[in-house]
Amino acid sequence: MAGSAPRVGVLALQGAFREHVQALARLGADAVEVRSPADVADVDALVLPGGESTTMDLLLGTSGLREPLGAAIAGGLPVLGTCAGLILLARDLEDGADGQRTFAALDVTARRNGYGRQVSSFEADLDLADEAVPMRGVFIRAPRITRAGPGVEVLAALHDEPVCVRSGPIMAATFHPELTGDDRLHARFLAGLAS
Repeated sequence: MAGSAPRVGVLALQGAFREHVQALARLGADAVEVRSPADVADVDALVLPGGESTTMDLLLGTSGLREPLGAAIAGGLPVLGTCAGLILLARDLEDGADGQRTFAALDVTARRNGYGRQVSSFEADLDLADEAVPMRGVFIRAPRITRAGPGVEVLAALHDEPVCVRSGPIMAATFHPELTGDDRLHARFLAGLAS
C-alpha cells in the first residue's frame, strides 16, 4: 500500500454503499464495491455501510461473504462501520432479531433502532475528537451504543452517549457520515491505514 492509494472495499449488498464509495474516491482512495468472496482478498480496508441490519445479515449468508469477511476482520483488516455497519461489528446486541449474527469484532453493545423508527430520524451537530468544527450527524433509524468496553475510544458523543468509537483497526459510528458531504470521518479512517 505504500506509495499507492489504499484499496478500500465497501460492502455493496444493501444500504448506502454508493455514497461511501463516492466519499472515499473524493479522498483519493481506490474504492471498490464488495459483492462476492473474491472481492475480499484484494482490499486493504473495508467499509460496512448503513442499511437494514437483519437484511444485511441474511445477505452476508446467501452471498457467501460472511466467512471470508469474518476471517479478514478477525485477522486485523481495518473496518469502518456506519449505522447498520456498527451493528454488524458489535460484540453484543440488546435486541437482535432471532438468529441475527454479528462479527463480534468491536467491544460494544448496540441497540437497533435505538432512537426509534424512521419517523424519529434526526440530525445533530457532533463534536468529533481533535476537530474544531462540529460534524453534522444524520441519524436514520440509528442504533445506540449502550455499552462500550474499556478498550473502546469514544470519538464523538451525543448527550454523553457514544456515537462514534474506535478500537484498534475498527472505527464505527451510529450515524451516516456519507450523507453530509463532510468527509472528515472517512479521512480519519484512511489516515489510520497509513500509520
